[in-house]
Amino acid sequence: MEIILKEDFAGLGYKNDIVKVRNGYGRNYLLPRGLAILATDSNKKIVAENIKQAAHKAEKIKATAQALADQLGGANIEIVTKAGESGKIFGAVTSLQIAESLREKGIEVDRKKISFKSEVKNVGEYVALVDLHKEVKKEITFKVVAG
Repeated sequence: MEIILKEDFAGLGYKNDIVKVRNGYGRNYLLPRGLAILATDSNKKIVAENIKQAAHKAEKIKATAQALADQLGGANIEIVTKAGESGKIFGAVTSLQIAESLREKGIEVDRKKISFKSEVKNVGEYVALVDLHKEVKKEITFKVVAG
């Protein structure tokens, strides 16, 4: 079944993408919740026209995302957390903590756009991926220190 996504959906695609999903997933989850519409010929034409009209606006959004990515490149993030003698932290570092640390530095990033390459369970240096736009993704490094 082909559908057109109405908003960004992690692991599936971005707004206005035409994706192929299983029939049950599309009919029972995506369509009833208003997350997607069927990819009929008329809907494809409507979406194509909307994309054309929004091209200028999309360029502006992409430029803003690129500027934010450039800001992220210089951010030095340090997360202070409780840790045991062996360096293992209590709990785990989450995207919320990264977002709050960035906010303190004056960079506003939605926590849902931050993901980790590996679980953050020990003291050390890690890499997080920030998905700012369909074409703009930025890797940031951060340190976890015992406090």
